[in-house]
Amino acid sequence: MTSGSGDRWLVTGGAGFIGSALVRMLLSEPGPVARVTVLDKLTYAGNPANLAPVAADPRLRFVRGDICDAALVEEVMRGQDRVVHLAAESHVDRSIESAAEFVTTNVLGTRTLLDAALRAGTATFLHVSTDEVYGSIESGSWPESAPVSPNSPYSASKAAADLLCLAYARTHGLDVRVTRCSNNYGPYQFPEKVVPLFVTNLLRGRPVPLYGDGGNVRDWLHVEDHCRGLLLAVAHGRPGEVYNLGGGAELSNLDLTRTILGLVGAGEEMIDRVADRKGHDRRYSVDWGKAAGELGYRPRHSFASGLADTVAWYRDNPGWWEPPRAVPAAPGRRAGAGV
Repeated sequence: MTSGSGDRWLVTGGAGFIGSALVRMLLSEPGPVARVTVLDKLTYAGNPANLAPVAADPRLRFVRGDICDAALVEEVMRGQDRVVHLAAESHVDRSIESAAEFVTTNVLGTRTLLDAALRAGTATFLHVSTDEVYGSIESGSWPESAPVSPNSPYSASKAAADLLCLAYARTHGLDVRVTRCSNNYGPYQFPEKVVPLFVTNLLRGRPVPLYGDGGNVRDWLHVEDHCRGLLLAVAHGRPGEVYNLGGGAELSNLDLTRTILGLVGAGEEMIDRVADRKGHDRRYSVDWGKAAGELGYRPRHSFASGLADTVAWYRDNPGWWEPPRAVPAAPGRRAGAGV
């Protein structure tokens, strides 16, 4: 599924949830991968333990650093064939409390990487974005041609990064592709996002905070299916193009909560209704027909089995998620549903 022979890959944010899943896939599935370099700042959401299954692979190189550090990025970018850019501040609640880090990392950090890739002559640069850049949609699904209309500081920073990437493709001829995915779930996800937050709360006998009426709708995509989509975009995507990647599992937050309750064996008395988030988008949905047609993209995981496996993973791995739960929240931030 990888592109070329003996490719050298740079994965930014490679110790995070999606990034580490991609690194594990690159190093475990058959394919001509010469080296995978992970560049990760190891903020609260980055965890070296996420790379433990491939830590002994001699093709893996880990560099701790900030994508805004131009000198470091310049050095790390040299000799890379493929860049998959996943490093980002990504939690909406945190962006509402303070947007500064989101603008710095997501916009300026992306610009630093693009400049370095341009100077290094990097063959392919894949920027990983989100369906949130389109904003809310009452019915139907957003195609890639829809204008971006973000409603949170987080999604605005990602939309800005998307546009910057596409501008570098058009202005400089840099081979940049952009993917926009729906909500991811799976093992190794930091427990501030809704699935791991709710699962780990329930495993500890604690209630789950559900925003508003729970009617906000999201499409769910298993992280492994997302990573396969990313590799397809690298191998078969076209420069300067955007590809939506969805999971085909759309449901309300209340229905998601009830499903998790059932898998953990808890009742609805464990739901704690909390005030809705500011500017909470009602529904996200992307049309991923373009990725299916051009890339051959198809999710493999059913949501029922994928979520059950995810819940089982958190149940079986308390040693992984208990330490991250001790990380303090941002000042003034309350725990929320994260979707």
